Amino acid sequence: MYLFLTIPRPSLKYALRLALLASAALGLPSLCSADIYSFRDENGVVHFSNLPHLDKRYKLVYRIPTAPSQRPNAWSPKGPSVVDIARLVPIIDNAAKAHGVDARLIHAVIRAESGYNTAAVSSKGAIGVMQLIPATGQRYGAVNLQDATENIFAGTRYLRDLLNMFNGNVELALAGYNAGENAVIRAGNRIPPYPETIAYVPKVMGFYRSPELAKF
Repeated sequence: MYLFLTIPRPSLKYALRLALLASAALGLPSLCSADIYSFRDENGVVHFSNLPHLDKRYKLVYRIPTAPSQRPNAWSPKGPSVVDIARLVPIIDNAAKAHGVDARLIHAVIRAESGYNTAAVSSKGAIGVMQLIPATGQRYGAVNLQDATENIFAGTRYLRDLLNMFNGNVELALAGYNAGENAVIRAGNRIPPYPETIAYVPKVMGFYRSPELAKF
């Protein structure tokens, strides 16, 4: 089966959300394993399809995971092993000291983002233990985001900047980590109204306040 959808003059993000909802409501089985492509025509109408070969203007806008293994371990009910955590503790401690960030906060972000899986790659292209996109990694000096040390140090520097930007407000810093600092600013220095971010912040705060992290 296939999907075609045209939406007059919406924002691309809103149109994509409608396309995903439509595919789910229609129960299109092929969309469970197909990516979604889009283009905006000269009249401002946004077109979506899972058959990009039909029009050369189609560009990939959403990559749908084909298997649970593509998602970070944090999405699994099974928690990280003691070994997974222990091998990263020295790196986290060093990054925390170098950049003045609470080591427990770094642990909490890592637990939520990747479940301490250094090989994690998300469907959105975020890489490594702190799930950084390449542009953020470059911004903070990481050459190889699959290297745990580079990834953790870059992610910790980003957290430090977010904490400074939002006057030490941990929840806003986490919202910025998930949705981008500009999204928080546009929301009036509040958690932006994105379902993913609204769920993400309390999830990380729960890990941060957990007695299990008191030892770190």
